[in-house]
Amino acid sequence: MKRRITSGLAVAMILLLLCGCGATEQKAGPGNGWEPERSMELQFATQFAVDYYGGYKLISLADGSRFLVVPEGGQCPGGMAKDIVPLYQPLQNIYLAATSAMCLFDALDCLDAIKLSGTKEDGWYIENARRAMQEGRMLYAGKYSEPDYEMLLDHRCPLAIESLMIGHASDVQEKLEELGIPVFVDQSSVEPHPLGRTEWLKLYGALFNKEEIAEQLFAQQVDYLNQVMSTEPSGKKVAFFHISSSGYVVARKSGDYVTKMIELAGGRYVFDNLGDPNTRTSTVTIEMEQFFATAKDADNIIYNSAISGEIKTIEELLAKNQLLAEFKAVKDGNVWCTSKNMYQETTQLGQMIQSFQTIFSGKADQLDEVPFLFRLL
Repeated sequence: MKRRITSGLAVAMILLLLCGCGATEQKAGPGNGWEPERSMELQFATQFAVDYYGGYKLISLADGSRFLVVPEGGQCPGGMAKDIVPLYQPLQNIYLAATSAMCLFDALDCLDAIKLSGTKEDGWYIENARRAMQEGRMLYAGKYSEPDYEMLLDHRCPLAIESLMIGHASDVQEKLEELGIPVFVDQSSVEPHPLGRTEWLKLYGALFNKEEIAEQLFAQQVDYLNQVMSTEPSGKKVAFFHISSSGYVVARKSGDYVTKMIELAGGRYVFDNLGDPNTRTSTVTIEMEQFFATAKDADNIIYNSAISGEIKTIEELLAKNQLLAEFKAVKDGNVWCTSKNMYQETTQLGQMIQSFQTIFSGKADQLDEVPFLFRLL
């Protein structure tokens, strides 16, 4: 999605799209009469845009959906284009089914805005989210494909934040909208740059008037990335995978955000062209023999605990397949495991890249711990 709209013609188009009215009517609009004061500056994100009109904010997503954030006490302007969905501040009792967005709300100190969760208590590794469910401040309202519509209505849910998985349950989205619950699809997972995912902090910050805090949090992650980019790449070969219960290797698809973080950290993912780049699937299942042929000489192994659970020792790894004992990284003691919170920490992707770089450079050998990762012994 193109980020900047700067020409006079484009501004005129915005006015028509927003209001569908003439110049005399525009004066009745919010703030400065629908002429945008400014647009949010984005460094990596490509899947959303935020334009400011006085106290009002227009959010545009890459899927074509648009939302107008109406300030507390404000009114939805007359003549607004029918495809624009108004969201009235303060937003409360949100239903969050997009798991990766929870850490963004937590970082912005907006967790209280989420009353309804699409994930059960034991599925959260974000401590504040887990505690909120334990204390009853956040309730389980069914997964994205089977929400408890009655519960959502009882709590007057003003917004359902879904992941792209809702595309597999279009009937659910239609039902929510039929009930008057707007559906906001978080598209951070298709951002081409890993920190594009983190930059969604700014979008959620706009929903709660916390743009300044969001900018500060994002800048910290950019600093981590800049520190990594200022160093010489190690060029170390890296395998990132887990073994399924049926014994197959599940590896990250080439070019997905994890493999991009590996490359940004100065490593080299062992697979050059694994998986179909035209699909959204992030992993590929392969037989151990194929994996062995490609990854046996990898300098570093990172075992993905997100699906199969954490393992603590090399013995536990080898119990999954003894062929792993022949891998160079196993012999050299360069085997690491992700901590389970890695995939629920979108706010920390800059630091994750730095952690990868710490491992690839050998600096981890002098450290007691590395954020999001631990060595198998």
